[in-house]
Amino acid sequence: FRSFEAIAAGYDAALKAKAELAICPPFTLVAAFAEKGLIPVGGQDCHAKVSGAHTGDTSAEMLKDAGATYVIVGHSERRALYGEDDGLVAKKFKQALAGGLVPILCVGETLAQRESGQTAEVVAAQLDAVLDAAGVEVFAGAVVAYEPVWAIGTGLTASPAQAQAVHEGIRARLAARNAEVASGVRVLYGGSVKAGN
Repeated sequence: FRSFEAIAAGYDAALKAKAELAICPPFTLVAAFAEKGLIPVGGQDCHAKVSGAHTGDTSAEMLKDAGATYVIVGHSERRALYGEDDGLVAKKFKQALAGGLVPILCVGETLAQRESGQTAEVVAAQLDAVLDAAGVEVFAGAVVAYEPVWAIGTGLTASPAQAQAVHEGIRARLAARNAEVASGVRVLYGGSVKAGN
């Protein structure tokens, strides 16, 4: 675990490189990071409802109150380990927006899906669930993160060409509904990213 100061130094370097940077620590550290005010902070997940008897879950409003600006929704680990489907991810995305947070929508395929040529279809379905539920306009203030499941924690990474092809597909999918939103949306890559690759 890196110190706040080390993270801040990385943030300064990112600003000089004209890059945006945020950190999404475990919920118990969101407020501590936000209090430092060194770098934008996000949550790793939020609940699909604003309130109710959901013991152990964190709402978008709770994250906002703790100082978060962003929240990750649809991460592959949540999809795989907790059975979160595209419909639930879309609800979380909408709740993040309603709670005043910038949603970071994760999309990506498994190795079997990639090897069978289903990458574009899988990513499109994940994206369409949110587009159909929330509309394309909200993507002007959102982030889409392509994180192929097969590259998370495996040491494998998508090649620049593979990542770019999916990024182009994401942008084209959005452009089919609104070209202006598509041209400005932030699309990221994640999955075993290290300084060396």
